[in-house]
Amino acid sequence: MGAGNRLAGALTFVMPLAALVLIWAVVVPAFQVRPQIFPSVAAVIGAGLAGLRDGSLLTHAATSLARVAIGTVLAVLVAVPLGILMGISRGLSAFLTPLLRFFSVLAGIAWIPIATLWFGYGFGAIVFVIFNAVFFVVVYNTLLGVSTIPMPLRHAAASLGAGRRAMLSDVLLPGALPNIVTGIRTGLGFAWRGLIAAEMIATNVGLGYMLFVARDFYQTEVIVLGMIVIGALWLSIDRLLLAPLERATIERWGLVRA
Repeated sequence: MGAGNRLAGALTFVMPLAALVLIWAVVVPAFQVRPQIFPSVAAVIGAGLAGLRDGSLLTHAATSLARVAIGTVLAVLVAVPLGILMGISRGLSAFLTPLLRFFSVLAGIAWIPIATLWFGYGFGAIVFVIFNAVFFVVVYNTLLGVSTIPMPLRHAAASLGAGRRAMLSDVLLPGALPNIVTGIRTGLGFAWRGLIAAEMIATNVGLGYMLFVARDFYQTEVIVLGMIVIGALWLSIDRLLLAPLERATIERWGLVRA
C-alpha cells in the first residue's frame, strides 16, 4: 500500500470523528447545554491539559494499559495451546465445547463480584476479569483456525516426515495464526469493557476509576475526557498494531494478496 493510499485511508477514518467533534462544538453552545449535563469541547480540552500538567491522566492511562496488556498476554498464553489441543483432539473438543460456550457468556464483567472475593480489590481482580474477557474468544478462534486446516495438508506433512513438534510449529500454529490474531483483536475489545467496569469497583487508579470519581463531583468534562482517551487508546492499538498484524498473517498464509 503506497503512501497516498495510506493517507487517504487515514483521512477516511478520521473524517467521521472530526465531523462528530464539529457537531459537538456547535450543538452544546447553541442549545446552551448546562455543563452538568454535557461539557463543551473547550472544557474537555481544559480537563485534558490539567490532567497532563499534574500527571494524573498519564498515571490512569498507563495503569489501565498495563492491566490490559498483562491480562491479555496471560490469556493468550493459556488459550492458544488449549485451542490447538481441542483442534487436534475430537474427544477433548467435544468435552470442552459446551463448557466453552457456557463460560463465554459469563466472560468479563460478570466475573467482577467473585474476582473481588478471590483476589481482593486491586490488580489481581482486574487482571482476572481481563483474562476471562480475552481467554474464551481466543480459544474459540484458535479452535476454528486449526479446524479449517485441510486434512490432506496435515497428511502430506506427516508423509514427509513431520513429527509432532514440526506439525505444530510448521502446520497447525501457522495455519491457525490468522484466526488467533482475529481472536486477540476481538478479545481486546471485550477486555477494555471489562477493564473499565472493574476499575470502577475494584481499584483506586485507572481510567475507569477516573470516570467513577468524576461522576460524584458532576465533572462531566472529566467523564467525557476519559471516554475519549479510552476510545483513542483502543483505536490506536487496533489500527497501528492489531489490524496490520492481522493483515500480515493472512497475507503470509495466502488468504489474500499483499
